[in-house]
Amino acid sequence: MTTLSAPLTKSYPENSLEKKAYDIAEKFKDNLPLMNDRNRLGFNLYRYIKGEGDSPEVIVRSAKFTLSGITKEELAAKLNEEIAKLKNETKS
Repeated sequence: MTTLSAPLTKSYPENSLEKKAYDIAEKFKDNLPLMNDRNRLGFNLYRYIKGEGDSPEVIVRSAKFTLSGITKEELAAKLNEEIAKLKNETKS
C-alpha cells in the first residue's frame, strides 16, 4: 500500500481579498498552533470583510479555536487592528 501525495492546490492571487484574509490568519500561527484553526479563521475573516460574516469578537468566541499565549479578547482586538489596516490599504 502506498501513500499518495497531497493534492495540488491553487494559490489565490497576491492582491485578492481571500489571500489577504488568510494572510491575516497566518500572522497568528504562534497563537493558533493548529493549521485547521487558522484556515477556519481565514475563511471567517474573508466572509466578515466581504460583509457576510460575524465580527472578530463573535468569530473568536464561537469558533472554539485552540489558543496559545493569548486570550480570546486579545486575539479579537488584534484581528480588528489587522482588518482596519487592510481597509486603510484598500482605500489608498
